[in-house]
Amino acid sequence: MLAYVFWHVPRPGVTAPDYETAHHKFHEALWQSTVPGLLGLRVYALPLIPWLEPQLPGYEDWHLLDDSAALDALNAAAVTRARQLPHDRIAAMAANGTAGLYGLRAGEMIESTQAYWLSKPDGMSYESFGQSISPLINAGCCLWGRRMTLGPTPEFCLHAPAPMKLPFPARQLANEAKFLRGPR
Repeated sequence: MLAYVFWHVPRPGVTAPDYETAHHKFHEALWQSTVPGLLGLRVYALPLIPWLEPQLPGYEDWHLLDDSAALDALNAAAVTRARQLPHDRIAAMAANGTAGLYGLRAGEMIESTQAYWLSKPDGMSYESFGQSISPLINAGCCLWGRRMTLGPTPEFCLHAPAPMKLPFPARQLANEAKFLRGPR
């Protein structure tokens, strides 16, 4: 499973309720279009997005995909037909954004309340890193690993159902679910 993850913040002067309403309408239209390979949608409100300047409260959209071929279908569907107007409305309200492509590396996809963004410690092998994370996976977490980045995002994201103690430094962001659909 892959996830196209998009982080974005509203323009100054745009209220959170107006932004969230437009954002919800776009994702509802996208979900109703049955994009081939789109398995689910997750939208979270975040207290801040550390890798966007300025660091402001914003949103994190997870587009869950079968595979990389689904990216083309998602890209085309987002800006055509019934999705064009809702897309253009929310795009006009957004100030800044960045994205990345992540693959599910360990565990089963979960509905998380916490996300821990981290990098593998310098000098540690990926095998050792995976072993150090395995107790968290056994406790109900899942690990996403970056496949492609379109901005300065961390290499890994550990989704957790509750606050956890990690074996090395990570940036913890609480996820407030705003829109959840799927999996199909």
